[in-house]
Amino acid sequence: MRAVGLFTHGGPEVLEVVQVPEVSAGPGEVRIRVHAATVNPTDVGVRNGTRAEQQKADPLPYVPGMEVAGIVDQVGSGAPDRLKLGDAVMAIVLPKGSHGAYREQITLDARSVVRAPAGRTHPEAASLPMNGLTARQSLDLLQLSPGQVIAVTGAAGAYGGYVIQLAKAEGLTVIADASEKDEALVASLDADIVVRRGDDVASRIREHFPEGVDGLADGAVLNALAIPAVRDGGAFTSVRGFVGAPQREIRFTATLVRSYAHEWEKLDRLRQQVEDGTITLRVAAVYPPERAAEAHGRLEAGGTRGRLVIQF
Repeated sequence: MRAVGLFTHGGPEVLEVVQVPEVSAGPGEVRIRVHAATVNPTDVGVRNGTRAEQQKADPLPYVPGMEVAGIVDQVGSGAPDRLKLGDAVMAIVLPKGSHGAYREQITLDARSVVRAPAGRTHPEAASLPMNGLTARQSLDLLQLSPGQVIAVTGAAGAYGGYVIQLAKAEGLTVIADASEKDEALVASLDADIVVRRGDDVASRIREHFPEGVDGLADGAVLNALAIPAVRDGGAFTSVRGFVGAPQREIRFTATLVRSYAHEWEKLDRLRQQVEDGTITLRVAAVYPPERAAEAHGRLEAGGTRGRLVIQF
């Protein structure tokens, strides 16, 4: 069975099409014939050695990838009736060794798998699970109420876009950042106010909300630079593990989507929100497995709007 993996850490060129053993669904699992897997920044960490210490106990090759879409082709004993043979599904994957999304076939705990949004392609469906659940978790951690204000950095990215749309669906006012070329995109996602992105974005947010915003989701990984945008007693969450130093009674949290990997109800709710038009799926380009290195190179070059997808 084909996969895209690596035997040594390095640049995009270390990715290659490899052969891995076929797998079978165990109790409570389903097997998916993978048709699409997204390329995300976290995959770069699997490839370039950033996570080498955590990986060293796992056998080679390492296969990256945290999101898949495809067709259920085997159902293990005890798996829920909501998943059936032939269903088009999407899932979040926690990579470990060769168990990553970049492979033609994968077995997953059924709690990580839900039906794909009706009428969407496999690449579109694959773009939702990890980024959508990350956005969902950030909003859950911020604990904001209708009428309050949320700031979103990195708003043009997949995570930022989902935060904007989910926040608006919950009655929040959204102020989001964007480069000049992305202003129209971020506005189209229904942000109420769009400000120019940059290390000084906190001051631009304060121009609109002098007392600061109620919560901030830091998709741009500005970390401490974004904290001044938050009011005293507000909330701040980051997607890369950053937790700010105690100050002004701000409640700091880290958004770590791995803890939502089995929250199938939340993922299924995201599916429904795609179907009702609350969430917009964005695919920038689709690549065959043989061109996975090109997809990684394009991601690292920056400026991609929408997900890059490997299609098997």
